Amino acid sequence: MVDVPGGRVHLVEQGTGPLVLLVHGFPELWHSWRHQLPAIAAAGHRAVAVDVRGYGRSSAPASAEEYRIGALVEDNVAVVRALGEETAVIVGHDWGSTIAADSALLRPDVFTAVGLFGVPYAPRGAIRPTDAFALMGGDEEFYAAYFQEPGRAEAEIEKDVRGWLAGFYATLSGDTRPVSGEGAAFFVPAGGRMGDRFVRARPTWLDDAELDFLAAEFERTGLTGALNRYRSMDRDWEDLAAWEGAPITQPSLFVAGALDASVAWLADAVEAFPVTLPGLVASRLIEGSGHWVQQERPDEVNRVLVSWLRALEGRTPSTPPRSPR
Repeated sequence: MVDVPGGRVHLVEQGTGPLVLLVHGFPELWHSWRHQLPAIAAAGHRAVAVDVRGYGRSSAPASAEEYRIGALVEDNVAVVRALGEETAVIVGHDWGSTIAADSALLRPDVFTAVGLFGVPYAPRGAIRPTDAFALMGGDEEFYAAYFQEPGRAEAEIEKDVRGWLAGFYATLSGDTRPVSGEGAAFFVPAGGRMGDRFVRARPTWLDDAELDFLAAEFERTGLTGALNRYRSMDRDWEDLAAWEGAPITQPSLFVAGALDASVAWLADAVEAFPVTLPGLVASRLIEGSGHWVQQERPDEVNRVLVSWLRALEGRTPSTPPRSPR
């Protein structure tokens, strides 16, 4: 546990050397990086995986106001400082990818390189997020809009945390995702629940012990802290007005599952990488993997991640970035 301005952050670390900060997404914990911690440590780095504010053993302020992106960036900066370091490489998955990207954008003095998993970098645009969500649903409701009202999603999820998590993980996994109606689970019919369209199968990467651990943590904490990240998106949009369209210029990495719906939905963001991520060193789609790429394909992801970290060690500011592929 380390102290930060907003409370305390729980982290798990392994290894010594240059700091690599790992930031998870929704609905996950530091645990989602369990396969990467030893690989990064073996490569000569200090691997640190945090529980993001609102998750696990980290502080969980009651107000959604406390989950705006600036506060999460400052949590990451405070973790780096608490560990006795001045700079770090930051890597994130899902919401953690957005948090990592904005950490690199807002604090380039601290975060010298950024790895993005599952969700590509998309600079702040002209449309308010909740306005965009309203346009996406049609007769149904986009899941991020469904998450906006305090207590509403909690009422669904917390009736059966283990079952809801299992269904959510399965629906986005490469080996259990729906073969038809792909993406339908992200739209909630009028009067329905998000979980009504979940796949009822178990991904090969998720065993009972791991699911039990995750469920127990979310049963203990509830889901409000995690969902408050969605409820701060309009605040982020307001706070990032000065960075509209801004690129991230540090060396970067993008990794995603080839079957991840986020890649399809955000294809324009990927196409824009030459402009938005001019320091992109490598971009890789992992065949057969869905959204949980570092858990579904840990060995392949570790090879890509460690190769990128080694490339950073020999990189100078004048070295031109490789083109994305």
